[in-house]
Amino acid sequence: MGIDGFSIGPLYVHFYGIILMSGAVIGGLLARNEANRRGHNPDMIWDLLIYLIIGGILGARLWHIFTPSPSAIAEGRTTFFYLSNPLEALAVWKGGLGIPGAVIGGAITLYFFARKHGLNFAEWADIAAPSLALGQAVGRWGNFFNQELYGAPTNLPWKLYIDPVHRLAGFQNVEYYHPLFAYESILSLLNMGLLIWITRRYEGRLQHGDVFLIYLIFYPTARFLLDFLRLDASQVAGVNANQTFMAVVALASAAALWLRHRNKTEINA
Repeated sequence: MGIDGFSIGPLYVHFYGIILMSGAVIGGLLARNEANRRGHNPDMIWDLLIYLIIGGILGARLWHIFTPSPSAIAEGRTTFFYLSNPLEALAVWKGGLGIPGAVIGGAITLYFFARKHGLNFAEWADIAAPSLALGQAVGRWGNFFNQELYGAPTNLPWKLYIDPVHRLAGFQNVEYYHPLFAYESILSLLNMGLLIWITRRYEGRLQHGDVFLIYLIFYPTARFLLDFLRLDASQVAGVNANQTFMAVVALASAAALWLRHRNKTEINA
């Protein structure tokens, strides 16, 4: 580790950005296939993807700005700092993107795109859900090159070496950590596989929006559990912001999925 990009003349290209964009394109290919399978114009995905990338990055950056990690705060990168330095707020290549914000930003963008083009938002959220999981699985490897999103110290065989400059305060003498980003990447791949399987296996029983709700159960649950290994969790009023938010989303989505199918069962009965 220690190499985060390469130069092309005066331009420095960050692996972080390449991997994020690669995840978006690969996810777009999967979404294109699903849109085509459902009888929609698959080429619409590429128009949508541009807007989703913009909305997702904006949401992810805002999430980071308003829920900075303890290490960011220690370095002076507080919410007030970002609001006082707009150019720093725009410097996404320096890291600092929150997936919860990306999902929220993407969902809002999709809602307005669907409304403008006369599409069913819930169905297109279902189309996007497996692709979102795939994009996350790929994109998380950008954290590898930035040497961020690692977990608690460990001596397990798959331990991850972190350079001293990237170690958190209080851990300067600790060399190896859990590769938290890799755990999330693997779980995101499992999430994608589950969503695709459910889409095919229960196609006749699913309502529009069900697949997206299942995504909102699986991923937040995985994040909630992984955050127990996280050393640099964002705190709001002394509470782990991401973990608490994920618990609320997972429980609310599970309740929504159960209620909509319970009501359907009662009507059919």
